Amino acid sequence: MSRRVILILLSVAMMHHAVPATAGTPRQLLKKLGTLIDTLSVKGLDRRYIVNSERPWQLILRGNVSQSDLKMQASGNLFVLSYTLEPRLKTQPSQYVGLWAGYRGYGLGYTVNVGGDKGGAFTAGITGGSYGFNLRLHFFESKDPDITVEAKDPVSGEDIEQDDSPLLAPIKVHTVIADGFYLFNGKHYSHAAAYDQSVIQIRSAGSLMAGASYYHGTINYASDKNADLIYMMKGLGRIKLWQASVGAGYAYNWVPAKGLLVSMMAMPMLTFVNRMKTYHYNTNVEELLGSQMAYEEDEEKRNKWWAENLKIEERDTEYHNSRMTVGIDARLSLTYNFGRYFVSACGKFNRFRYHYHDNQGRLNDWYVNTSLGIRL
Repeated sequence: MSRRVILILLSVAMMHHAVPATAGTPRQLLKKLGTLIDTLSVKGLDRRYIVNSERPWQLILRGNVSQSDLKMQASGNLFVLSYTLEPRLKTQPSQYVGLWAGYRGYGLGYTVNVGGDKGGAFTAGITGGSYGFNLRLHFFESKDPDITVEAKDPVSGEDIEQDDSPLLAPIKVHTVIADGFYLFNGKHYSHAAAYDQSVIQIRSAGSLMAGASYYHGTINYASDKNADLIYMMKGLGRIKLWQASVGAGYAYNWVPAKGLLVSMMAMPMLTFVNRMKTYHYNTNVEELLGSQMAYEEDEEKRNKWWAENLKIEERDTEYHNSRMTVGIDARLSLTYNFGRYFVSACGKFNRFRYHYHDNQGRLNDWYVNTSLGIRL
């Protein structure tokens, strides 16, 4: 918890004890709390570079567009046939809209999904003069991934046609991304000016920064109905990923014209925790392939029998630790202030990889946030 937040909480507690019940009305307490926030919001700032708006309240209409792209790969043998299987699940860009209201950058917001991958997302963030924290939770699922199969007939040498029909049960993906940072030149550079517009940057400045991030992801398609996919993925049916990183970089706010702000940040990150848990399953696919019903001429009857008889059974789980890797956290934001109003857009891209024996994959995740706000 930051020093500023601790001071605010302590001030509220002290006012409850120091002010008589008859005099300490909620309105008076809120006024005193607002005065404290006003004082803290300008403390240590160089007003030649950063200024507070005369209007402390903000009402913001926010929009978000995001997309996730999951790609997996496995190589194996089906009797005498060698193959490479590559399921890919790329969601439609999802759209969220919502409102945010706050005082000097401290507030609450709510967003709803209005289209796209039919998943869900939750975001939260705190941006102060010299620090910031962001949290993003996202989940989605699909029964219709693009599945590429590369295989050749062992006798004729011809390519074998692939079957890209929908899965009988969905692939489910959950991700949690959290990151925070500290700025060493909060006196001249303001991250808040670019990302929550609680102050205004009027002169270009930059700052060295330190940061940390955490990622947790789950990819799950472990279902009886997906026994054939699990069989071809070498028994792999569920994956959990953990990554933790630290880094240092530089952020710069460029003010090319009055009211216009371009904010850029680049921070190389060292991933020192790169851990994976894999869940493996036995299936009855080979047993079903040995049955006469697997070669039934009536396709509808054969497919119904196949779906009703697929089974999986959890076999074991394994933990795997990967070596340290180096990545980068990069962000770009554009803000324009005009009178009481402001518009802003910012974007971020994340990439996460895993590798396990003959299985490998990666998950790309990007989003763009837009804001239209008014100061009251």
